[in-house]
This record gives sequence, C-alpha cells and structure tokens, in this order.
Amino acid sequence: MKCRFCFATFQDLGQGDLPKGHLPREESVEVVEALAGAGFNKINFAGGEPTLCPWLPDLLRRARELELTTSIVTNGSCITPEWLDRVDGCLDWAAVSIDTVDPAKLKRIGRSTRTGPLSEADYLRIMDMLKERGVHLKINTVVSQSNKDEDLARFIADAQPERWKVFQVLPVRGQNDGLVDDLVVTNEEFSSYVSRNRYVEALGVVLVPESNDLMTGSYVMVDPAGRFFDNVDGTHTYSRPINRVGVNSALREISVDPDKFRLRDGLYD
Repeated sequence: MKCRFCFATFQDLGQGDLPKGHLPREESVEVVEALAGAGFNKINFAGGEPTLCPWLPDLLRRARELELTTSIVTNGSCITPEWLDRVDGCLDWAAVSIDTVDPAKLKRIGRSTRTGPLSEADYLRIMDMLKERGVHLKINTVVSQSNKDEDLARFIADAQPERWKVFQVLPVRGQNDGLVDDLVVTNEEFSSYVSRNRYVEALGVVLVPESNDLMTGSYVMVDPAGRFFDNVDGTHTYSRPINRVGVNSALREISVDPDKFRLRDGLYD
C-alpha cells in the first residue's frame, strides 16, 4: 500500500544516512536494547508497514524479554495465522489502520494492495484473529477530505476495539508533499468528524482524537536509520544515531512535549 498522506516515507534519507534503506537486524536489536536500558517501557513498531520487515518478530521478542509493552501499527494485509505464530506471546497491542470501509475511497487514498483494498469483512476477520491471540486491539483512522463526512462508528461498534485513535491528516514537508494537499481538512472539519462519531464511547470504546497540534512534538520517534526525529517545524528534524551517541544524547537533539503526550492520552497499559 502507498497511502497518499503517509508522513513517514523517509525519501529524504540519503546514502550517507542509510545505504541499504534500514538498519540491519543486529543494529535494530541494539536500538531496542538501548531504549529499554534508558528507561523506556513501551515500544511501537510502525511504518510504512512494519510487518514487511522480516525480523520484526525478533525485535518484538527481544523487546518483550526486556519487559517493554509491545505494539505495532499495521494495515492488516500481512496479518496471517502463520505470522501470528511467529509473534505469539510477545505482541501486546496491534493498531489496525482503517480510515474507511468504502473500497472506492480506499483506492483513492492509496490504502490498497495490488489485488485491491481490504473489504469490511477482511478487516473484521483480521481483528478477530488478533483478539483470539490475546492481542489488545486499537483502530487508527486518519480523517481527510476523503472520509471527513462519514459515520464510521457503526463499523467500530462491530469491531469492538479497546481504543479508537482518530487523527487529523498531517502534511509534513519532505514526506508527503504534493500528495496530501487535496486531502487536508480544517480543524473544524476534524472536530465535526469526532463529534459525529463520539457516540461509540457509549459502547465501551475509548475514542482518542489527535489534531495536528497534538500530534506534533508529542511522540518519541525513531527513523529507519536508528535516529530520533521530530516534526515540530512541519518537517523532520533528526538526531545523531542512537547506537553511536547513546539514547540520552540523541534525545536532547529533538523536541518532545510531555504535556502534549499526556493530553493525547499517551499513558495507558
């Protein structure tokens, strides 16, 4: 899938930053170990699509050995019983990215594989598999011009995730330039979507809205080269590599706002 609004494409990485596209397995494990050693207690693997990484199960297992709460964000296309066997016992949470269940809209925003978008039944089947394995379920929804007028709460009620994160589509220079422009929504349009779908809370689902303001600067993020990065200035700013300078030194080179982290309900599990 190539979602048009993805703000983590890392097309700005040069050969000097990362000659092979991402850290090799051994160095990726070292980053996980460094984060745990520095006192982090939760780790989330996102993408792109993290399940395409052949050693993601190894990273999850090592993180779990280090007593980190583990999580992934996935489009669901690679979640199979065989893959779940590989991560059995070391995956605590899975966030499935579902912006709409309208096939035409999924194609327009790029959330579609070569064989087409996942269907509503596909999404429900994938989430059932995760829950059957004891994995806590979240759904992530990006609100854009393609879906801003929808009522998705009926589908959410059928899926019954523990948490539903609703994001305002985020433009980031150097990541989704030229692709996201016609998908941007105003703060008012985003708030309207949240209000329209808020009745899902009465069904026991925790709804967590994240506006552009709450998203920027409220995450501690690591890029494919093993560097912290932030997006507080509307583009990515990178630290030096964690494996080279250490977690604390690298963390001082980017901006993270703890108050925004708490405001977006980042403290759970």
